[in-house]
Amino acid sequence: MSLGENSDFRGVAAGAMFLFLSVMMVSIFSFVSIAVWTDARRKEREAYYKSESMRRVAEIPGDGAKYVIEMMREEERIRQDRERDQDVKRLIGLKIGGLVNIAVGVGLMAFMYDLQPRSIFLVGLIPGLIGVALLFSGMFIVPKSPAR
Repeated sequence: MSLGENSDFRGVAAGAMFLFLSVMMVSIFSFVSIAVWTDARRKEREAYYKSESMRRVAEIPGDGAKYVIEMMREEERIRQDRERDQDVKRLIGLKIGGLVNIAVGVGLMAFMYDLQPRSIFLVGLIPGLIGVALLFSGMFIVPKSPAR
């Protein structure tokens, strides 16, 4: 095997890797765009059917309109509760992510210091400071939802 054959193989391998990554990226972005589009269509369809049902119930003589208004209020309250729960989960996620990153940074610093006690152990500051930023944003910056 000569030197020229080895460089030809590297060129083919690099081209194959580029082709693979290109196809993978196009596939991923296509999938994400279709998923977002179908979700938007589903929500639009649900809203349309809901409004049509409400309109028909409201047209019923008697207490139909009062029933529809009460149903709409209840659904709005449920939606607000879900949003509040999602906000709480997001804040908890930020705080936990921050603590995990701080722990990874401290562990990396200890491991790197044990390997080579020069300034290389400061590499652990990168995930540690990212964790501090996540924790800080979860506690002070991200607005909290109003109390129930």
